[in-house]
Amino acid sequence: MNQDYIKPDNWSIIEEGFDVERVKSSESLFSIGNGAMGQRANFEEHYSGPTFQGSYVAGVYYPDKTRVGWWKNGYPEYFAKVLNAPNWIGINVYVNGEQLDLYKCKKVEDFRRELNMKEGWYERRFTATLQNDIIIKVVSKRFLSIDIDEVGAINYQVTPVNSDATIVLEPYLDAGIHNEDSNWDDKFWDTLDVRHEDNRAFITSRTEKTHFYVCTGMEVALFKNAVEIHLKQGVEKSSVKISFEYEMKVSKGETVAIQKLAGYTNSMNHDKYDLVTASKRAFDKASALGFDGLLSAQKDAWAKIWEMADITIEGDIQAQQGIRFNIMQLNHTYLGKDPRLNIGPKGFTGEKYGGSTYWDTEAYCIPFYMATKDQGVARNLLKYRYNHLERAIENAEKLGFSNGAALYPMVTMNGEECHNEWEITFEEIHRNGAIAFAIYNYHRYTGDYSYIPEMGLEVLIGIARFWHQRATYSAAKQKFVILGVTGPNEYENNINNNWYTNYIAKWCIDYTIENIKKIESEYTEDYDRVMDKVNLDWAEVEKWQEVADNMYFPYSEEHQIYLQQDGFLDKELVTVADLDPSQRPINQKWSWDRILRSPYIKQADTLQGFYFFEDHFSLEELKRHFDFYEPFTVHESSLSPCVHSIQAAKLDQMEQAYRFYLRTSRLDLDDYNKEVEEGLHITSMAGTWMSIVEGFGGMRVKNDTLSFEPKIPLEWDAYSFKVNFRHQILKVNVAQSGVTFELEGDKELMILVDGKEVTVSPNNMVSLDR
Repeated sequence: MNQDYIKPDNWSIIEEGFDVERVKSSESLFSIGNGAMGQRANFEEHYSGPTFQGSYVAGVYYPDKTRVGWWKNGYPEYFAKVLNAPNWIGINVYVNGEQLDLYKCKKVEDFRRELNMKEGWYERRFTATLQNDIIIKVVSKRFLSIDIDEVGAINYQVTPVNSDATIVLEPYLDAGIHNEDSNWDDKFWDTLDVRHEDNRAFITSRTEKTHFYVCTGMEVALFKNAVEIHLKQGVEKSSVKISFEYEMKVSKGETVAIQKLAGYTNSMNHDKYDLVTASKRAFDKASALGFDGLLSAQKDAWAKIWEMADITIEGDIQAQQGIRFNIMQLNHTYLGKDPRLNIGPKGFTGEKYGGSTYWDTEAYCIPFYMATKDQGVARNLLKYRYNHLERAIENAEKLGFSNGAALYPMVTMNGEECHNEWEITFEEIHRNGAIAFAIYNYHRYTGDYSYIPEMGLEVLIGIARFWHQRATYSAAKQKFVILGVTGPNEYENNINNNWYTNYIAKWCIDYTIENIKKIESEYTEDYDRVMDKVNLDWAEVEKWQEVADNMYFPYSEEHQIYLQQDGFLDKELVTVADLDPSQRPINQKWSWDRILRSPYIKQADTLQGFYFFEDHFSLEELKRHFDFYEPFTVHESSLSPCVHSIQAAKLDQMEQAYRFYLRTSRLDLDDYNKEVEEGLHITSMAGTWMSIVEGFGGMRVKNDTLSFEPKIPLEWDAYSFKVNFRHQILKVNVAQSGVTFELEGDKELMILVDGKEVTVSPNNMVSLDR
């Protein structure tokens, strides 16, 4: 049974009723972010029950020393931990001396929280009966400003309901925090300075080892019945914490409020000795607007995001809520403003997985950002990898590769590999292919070839060299094989000839050679510069070509399918339908040994290759492979349902496509994998967008032309989306009766719809019957 407490709503995530068992899950689901920082939806007031405190600053990390049972040569020295940063949301509340703590209250009524996706704010309200029988009503609203991205704002209101009361409010900053996820329980932060000036306080901290400097600041204002008041302020300070204390007598029915501006400035963006001054500048700007002015600007900023990124669905409120939740969380995590940043799989919602980027960015996220932002955002994501090329070459050298062969990391913050499970670190090498595919995908979609001669060719050459060296010539098969790998399906480790890995290796080499030839003939200066820099000649390229031309692909004549790996048919092929539901998810119920011997697939593997290289195969081949492999797939990776949804739609298996769409869009809202309390699955949320645009909308780029094969689930009346294609914005609306296209821009656009040419003129709707 999946969780089902989130109320259906088109524009909001809503929880009603207080349940201590749901607190940690809701802390994830109601998380907020602005691309520069983010936080879980922890309570402002003290909470003594089970909770996972989390507040994060983009790009700040700690190299937690690797901890393994048996050290193997080539292991990374550390695992990059996404750091839990000093807590700035805290406000202790005392009523007649009794501390507000929802875990200990006699009664909590009318509890409601809402994450308003349309306007970008989070609100919580409740009525609580304290141990001393005083009843109070609390309303708290907060958001992280998109415009002033070093500032968050909280408006916290308290109203005594059944009695006059003495209320004490204690806003504080706390740098004495710890990570939930730590290998050695190391201290990650040093606190360097704690100070206050009038109604502002600042804590300057520095990470151990990496020496990121962060100033956590707050500014406080008090209100009674919506009128600002000025009270004598008590100050309590320790080596890691500072709090202000305000005491006030409040009559029954009167409302007191504390408005708290707070946030982070850090040494990635400012001189490390100027952080307090930078924090003051941010507060000056924010307080000039006030809470209401900041909130108004927040609504405007989100209106601009939704204007381009929104997907509307008519007739299915759960599907609508799911896609908007996914789009919102992607924008919480990454807005494309800073090319040094990337998209971590948990974003700002938890610490699991560490690192700021996986292959998820290239395989799943770049299409979303290309189509919903300016193409420069996607180019920045590609540039991020180019900037890490030297580290990728070092990563390969640690494993024994040479001559500029590059192995991009599975997990990284700065280009160094920092993932330390051998079956993934050493073996999940298909990640290299996703980097190359993203370069191809970017050029295919944007038409911007300039990245490849400027930067991308060097990346491709490093990757091709890696595949050339990683392949082994098998005398028995008289083919090149790739041994000892883990494919996207992580439920098979150390297997030989994973079809997806072999196929993408061949493709990478062919694609690299194709681009070398193009640049040689059309960009001679870049060609000479790059070939000289990487010391490449055509004799070496011919050796790569030999590997690509003679790559081995395991195949079953009986089933007429490519085998996921050499030994797949040796398994006991019991489908998921025949698996006892009590054994799910198998990654929480079974030993790893049992999983590895089973036929069960964590995520699309062979089908991932069919998704990337759809044009290489016929529809009949896709159907054979889909019908063979999907019944063995448990979808226990968040990246799996979206690929299956796209392919089921392509095959016109719309009932399946819809089911997979709901699973991917509501993976966290309904907690399919029973782990949402650890954080959200941010990168797979881009796959949700793809399952509508590429799945139901059938959007592809064919010969420089935008192509659609629109379909619609029976459960929907209509859906619409926009894409920014080569600086022209096209709106697509698909209804049960027909399809319309509208174009923003100043020149017409020729598209393909179900294979036929259709010309769309600016500001002139084109309607087609389905």
